[in-house]
Amino acid sequence: MITVKEVLTKKEQKQFIDFPLRLYKDCPYFVPPLYGDEKGMFKEGFIYNDCCDIVNFLAFDGDKVVGRIQGIIQRASNEKNHEKRVRFTRFDAVDNKQVAAKLFGAVESWAKDKGMDTIVGPLGFSDLEREGMLVDGFDQLSTFEEQYNYAYYPKLVEGLGFEKEVDWTESKIYPPEDDDGTMQKMADFVMKRYNLRFGEAKNINDFIEKYGDDFFGLIDKGYENLYGTVPFTEGMKREIIKTFKLIVDLKHVAIILDENNKAVCIGICFPSIAKAVQKSQGKLTPAALVRLLKAIKHPSVIDFGLIAVDPSYLNRGVSTAISAEILKILQDDSIEYAETNLNLEDNAAIQNQWKRFKEVKHKRRRSYVKKIG
Repeated sequence: MITVKEVLTKKEQKQFIDFPLRLYKDCPYFVPPLYGDEKGMFKEGFIYNDCCDIVNFLAFDGDKVVGRIQGIIQRASNEKNHEKRVRFTRFDAVDNKQVAAKLFGAVESWAKDKGMDTIVGPLGFSDLEREGMLVDGFDQLSTFEEQYNYAYYPKLVEGLGFEKEVDWTESKIYPPEDDDGTMQKMADFVMKRYNLRFGEAKNINDFIEKYGDDFFGLIDKGYENLYGTVPFTEGMKREIIKTFKLIVDLKHVAIILDENNKAVCIGICFPSIAKAVQKSQGKLTPAALVRLLKAIKHPSVIDFGLIAVDPSYLNRGVSTAISAEILKILQDDSIEYAETNLNLEDNAAIQNQWKRFKEVKHKRRRSYVKKIG
């Protein structure tokens, strides 16, 4: 008999975190999140506690955990979009319709009690979280930034009445087969025409000190109307800065300033740490730290974090300058390719960005929606 229980005790919290590690133990494509970050969700000072209502459920078959799910009411998002939505995320389960139905039923009942009328996801607390359900590309290694799921997941949620709301694509990016210098010439022309320049910094700490406020302001402005995004809180900013200091190399960050030293475009890449965290299941053991440092210092794959452009510069070709910087990264002999992470399929600006390169679309993710009111 399948039963569902809200996660309340320390033991249940551990079961909630550990379940996907067991479910995907022999899967070569699954990349776990950092174990410490997952534990942080249950701490009193968790950065999203002040803007979200959160619930976690476990499904049991007897005493055995067979599924989990998290429900999030993102109040800032609902206020911004005038909606009454609950997000689901961290849905993991064995291939069993009853397990899925009971887990989603628990989240939906909780959400209805709080006045919600729609369930959507997978979406996390913010756009910084893993989001989207893999619907194509099940034989591809996940990036560290995104969540893998088995091929039966879409069938489980669609069987419960969920429908597509949006899709994201993911691509592998290689240098163009014939680079005649046109991209760099275009970039130089745009930079000169609009009196733009690249911001400089001695290291990541210096970058954050000089451009931190502009950085967050630009992303908020550039991403304001994109699906699932919410404004940065101070807690979110601290979390990003912590991540920056851990894995970002200054040579993989570019910020473009106007003649008044105002940021108008930013691009950030991360060294891929997917394989570095797989073996230890996301735990930062001494051996894992060695692998992590090696991956950061000598990456063979680059993950694209984000590209944000001031809306007033969107049609001025400024992103060409970022593309030219990306090309320089890809032309490093030690780099095999870069991976885009999530690009909304209807975001023409970012989809067109990759037409300048050799692009292989290899994954697709989906956010589902269902009325519950």
